[in-house]
Amino acid sequence: RNWREHMWPEVKHRARLERRELIFIDESGYYLLPFSARTFAPLGRTPTLKVFLTRDHLSAMSGISTTGGLFTMIRENALTGDAAIMFLRHVRRCVDRKLLVIWDGSPIHRGKTIQNFLQNGAAKHIHLEALPPYAPDLNPDEGVWRYTKCVDLRNLCCLNLHDLHLQVRSAYERLRRRPALIQSFFAQAGLVI
Repeated sequence: RNWREHMWPEVKHRARLERRELIFIDESGYYLLPFSARTFAPLGRTPTLKVFLTRDHLSAMSGISTTGGLFTMIRENALTGDAAIMFLRHVRRCVDRKLLVIWDGSPIHRGKTIQNFLQNGAAKHIHLEALPPYAPDLNPDEGVWRYTKCVDLRNLCCLNLHDLHLQVRSAYERLRRRPALIQSFFAQAGLVI
């Protein structure tokens, strides 16, 4: 509550004063095992999903802006500090402004790779802020994962990671065309924009 009421207005004000684009960033994974949700079927015929039991997955990183922008990256291997740097550079190129990035305390965000990146000149263009520990409800970017997994891709069965990658990319493209929905994720997190 303290972060919402005191820190968030401060962060917004600083971003406005320094003319920085405010971006929330988070990571997640998409598994070949589908997110099962209720669905309709003819009376007496229970719908079944036929999938291979596997833990194969894609790692994803996304960022959303207060203006409804969506930035994404999908990888087949685990995300590292180098991947986070690559993503920050990608967002910076897309926005073409200084960034104020808010993200959680993940080890890939706190490592030496990120510290070296900032010390080698990136700090002029990118300022990083950490969310309080154990507070995913404060990150509006969690809405991207909730929406894509539980709404857009629910009950989706893919044969392999390539097919899953195409489906996730298509889901991101559909979401990218709905900036008002992306902005609603801020309201869901209790953050007034």
